[in-house]
Amino acid sequence: MARLILPLGVAILVGVAGLSLATGPTAVPVLAGLSDWLLGVTSPAAMVIGEIRLPRTLLSLAVGAALGLAGAALQGLLRNPLADPSLTGASQGAALGAAAVFYFGLFPAAGEAAPALAGLLGAGAALLLMLALAGSARSSLVIMAGLAISTLAGAALATVLNFAPNPFAMQELVFWLLGSVSERGLNHLIVLLPALVIGGLLVWRQRHLLAALSLGEAVAQSMGLALSRGSRLIVLGTALLVGASVAIAGSIGFVGLLVPHLVRPLVNHRPDRLLLPSAAAGAALVCLADICVRLLPPGREIKLGVLTSLLGAPLFIWLIWKDRQRWL
Repeated sequence: MARLILPLGVAILVGVAGLSLATGPTAVPVLAGLSDWLLGVTSPAAMVIGEIRLPRTLLSLAVGAALGLAGAALQGLLRNPLADPSLTGASQGAALGAAAVFYFGLFPAAGEAAPALAGLLGAGAALLLMLALAGSARSSLVIMAGLAISTLAGAALATVLNFAPNPFAMQELVFWLLGSVSERGLNHLIVLLPALVIGGLLVWRQRHLLAALSLGEAVAQSMGLALSRGSRLIVLGTALLVGASVAIAGSIGFVGLLVPHLVRPLVNHRPDRLLLPSAAAGAALVCLADICVRLLPPGREIKLGVLTSLLGAPLFIWLIWKDRQRWL
């Protein structure tokens, strides 16, 4: 069964991506529109598919995969199923970087991608501070350092909101923080992909360390694995994944926390085998949530991050209740 999880996840991803391309207020021939867009043929279907639905679909898949992979990696490293990817402080640093763009007009040459670029820089700064503060690969120090940097960045963000130059700038930032992949283009994906690829590779190359850590740090060290260096690389990869996702799409809640919980029993609780299935499940979950956003009645559109939190919180409460009943 465990061997079929990844192929099944890829098949689901292809189906979800096709459904996303076909979902919208207007019926559009997906294959014809995609073909016209790839061939450079100007047509209404090519404009709708290539400029609106394709970027939204690819971004939702990329952001979901990043959050799912980051959650699985961090939970495996800390041996804590309640560890959330935001513990690295990268998400708050990314939000602070984007806020600086909204208020101070940084990186004007980057155009619409300026918040994403500044968000990546903010996530990187938060990561460097967190690693310098932790000074060790011990999970307790990583958690405390991450919480400290998250609190500091959150306080700075609250200060920026408090001194907003006008209510419109504050409203724009608040809406951005709620999380969404709408009104983004392929240029945002170009900014996002390098960080996702580097972060994903850093995590993937440490999968053997994650497997050994499930048996304890002493076992991992006895196997000749570089525990300190490998743990730092996992934290670095996780922060890159989360920071890039928040920089592009804002805060998408509960994906990195919940997805590994759902997938873990299907891979026999192996943290190394959990990585890719969690990435696939996260991508499918965020894309499906974005489809639901588009299917809601017209009017004031609910933000993607709000919807994932509304759906994820009750499910997470149910999982906790289920685990509690098991131990009673």
